[in-house]
Amino acid sequence: MILNPKFPLYLPGVKNGSNDNVSIIGANLREDITTLGYFVSGNGGLEIKIQNNYPTKEYASFSEILKKFIQDNQLENVKRLGMAVPGPVLNGKSSPARLGWNLDVEEYKRDLGFEKVNMLNDQESSAYGMGLLEDSDLDPIYTSGHLENGNVAILAPGNGLGEAGYFFDGKYLRPFATEGGHSEFSPRTNVEVEFYQFLNNLYGIVSWENVLSKGGLFNIYRFLRDVKRHPEPEWLAERFSNGNFVEELYKAAVEEDVLICKIALDTFLEFLAREANNLTLKLKATGGLLISGDIPQIITDYINKDKFYEKFKISDKMEEMLRNIPIYLNRNPNTALIGSALYTAYYHE
Repeated sequence: MILNPKFPLYLPGVKNGSNDNVSIIGANLREDITTLGYFVSGNGGLEIKIQNNYPTKEYASFSEILKKFIQDNQLENVKRLGMAVPGPVLNGKSSPARLGWNLDVEEYKRDLGFEKVNMLNDQESSAYGMGLLEDSDLDPIYTSGHLENGNVAILAPGNGLGEAGYFFDGKYLRPFATEGGHSEFSPRTNVEVEFYQFLNNLYGIVSWENVLSKGGLFNIYRFLRDVKRHPEPEWLAERFSNGNFVEELYKAAVEEDVLICKIALDTFLEFLAREANNLTLKLKATGGLLISGDIPQIITDYINKDKFYEKFKISDKMEEMLRNIPIYLNRNPNTALIGSALYTAYYHE
């Protein structure tokens, strides 16, 4: 995997030969699956040798998973560890609510002998990982320019709602994390006011994550079913109880033409366009918008690109800026994993 010139990342360590041929474990910690990879650095890129998945909830700590990965693959003298975690990282520590673990880079250095350990928010890590994407990984929703000509926004609905960006310093893109997914959701129409009230009764404060995530898609669906009284086929309820909710809803919409599922997806995509608009304006992301995350990757074939673009560019005063911003869908599900290894390989000289 070699750096894509569309993403001129600030990675000063690329020029330092001592960062080549270094063994690295990259890790993407998630509430359902934790993925670890064994990488070797070289020529400003990475080569992945091994990748394993572990069911997160079956382990009491990340250390358990890390030790098992090392033992399973008979790894010795691995020099560096990079971690992507679903929450804020402060002073090398993080306690993501979704995991229930307390994470500390000093613990992994001390207990496992790594010379360097880096921990990043998963969306910041994903931003680094996108620097190694192939052009074929980027599906254009709307194109009008190049990603490097300004700040770039990243919006990623999955288990939660990830929001991040790149600051363009005139030469390089510098990724940074945000916790914008936890900002408050606001309704626009009368039906959305009803939806807000429905969520307010459940959560009190209603965040965008309550709308744009796997749980958020379920919230949209049950609002349509329980409040707006759209019928749910009995066989569909059974499928939901036995399978992946997002995948089963998508199949029912596309293959069985179930109306409530189609309305749920349409509503989700309209909210996605609106929050994409919000994030792009807040970051002044004239360089582009990248949409990532599990849900868009699952429903990619359902997305009406023209309709999404039309909803995205609606603004009181900023439509001129918004309508010229390129929008891409990232099809690669491993950017956070790759980014954790890339950062720890080359960020520091």
